[in-house]
Amino acid sequence: MSGKIKIAAAALLLLVVVVAAGCYWQVLRFAAAPLTINQQTLFTLPAGTGRVALQARLESQHIIAPSPWFGALLKLKPELAKFKAGTYRLEKGMSVRQLLALLASGKEAQFPVRFTEGTRLQDVLRELRKSPWVKHTLADDRPATAAAALKLPEGESLEGWLWPDTWLYTANTSDVALLQRAHQRMKSEVAAIWQHRQPDLPYRSPQELVTMASIIEKETAIGDERTRIASVFINRLRIGMRLQTDPTVIYGLGENYNGTLTRKDLETPSPYNTYIINGLPPGPIALPGKASLEAAAQPIKSNYLYFVADGKGGHTFTTNLASHNRAVKAWRMTMKEKNER
Repeated sequence: MSGKIKIAAAALLLLVVVVAAGCYWQVLRFAAAPLTINQQTLFTLPAGTGRVALQARLESQHIIAPSPWFGALLKLKPELAKFKAGTYRLEKGMSVRQLLALLASGKEAQFPVRFTEGTRLQDVLRELRKSPWVKHTLADDRPATAAAALKLPEGESLEGWLWPDTWLYTANTSDVALLQRAHQRMKSEVAAIWQHRQPDLPYRSPQELVTMASIIEKETAIGDERTRIASVFINRLRIGMRLQTDPTVIYGLGENYNGTLTRKDLETPSPYNTYIINGLPPGPIALPGKASLEAAAQPIKSNYLYFVADGKGGHTFTTNLASHNRAVKAWRMTMKEKNER
């Protein structure tokens, strides 16, 4: 080989090396480039999407700038090419490499839905219906429909049997799957609390404990009052005195409740009207939180038979009717003074 040929071959090799190095640098530069989004963005990658379709989708949604280096990056870094279908949360300032690493990790965006203490099952179902990333499979928001979807025994209700919490889910999680998670958690928690309840409480089943807890939940939001309210109702049950609690009447009225309880309401027969029926109503009236469940299982020892709002956010507890009537009179005076200010 002549000297000129050797020089030409060396020059060509050098050119190839320079071009390869330049391409490599361009690929790394593209990988480090920030996404073209200026705020948090949700990106959904359908199942079966290939490399070319992924690039097209990212470019059409203005998440990355058009580039000839996308395919080269996936070949150079094959671990980034193992992307998984799902919905992902992309952050402003994220690089193309970080985007691909997220898609390869399968760490989908999490969305919250809140099941709140003190709410009825129907309210929970309506809240679930409003959650945009939930896969809605329930035909309607009737409690009976939810119970059937969870395959509960005939006549058994979900009312009160969902654990109140902020539940996180990925896109397209079904409404039934979320209800099932909350139901299983509630059953587990109730079983543990039932196991460690005080002896000789007037409950025949965990269902009755949950029913009591739901009433406590509706009567007060003050932590240290729950065990005292529980003691009032326990004492009444023990002596055969009616519970006479407004939240159960309101629950029994359903959609007919207009925000004000009347004497007629208190005299209208209903399985939940505890001014008329003896003992506990047939089931829970709301989702009880853990504090109310524990109060129902561990009430304080007391002689209280009555309580009434004190006009200051709490309640006055009394042991006899005469004291209770005085407390009611004091509450009315407080409310009158407030209204006159």
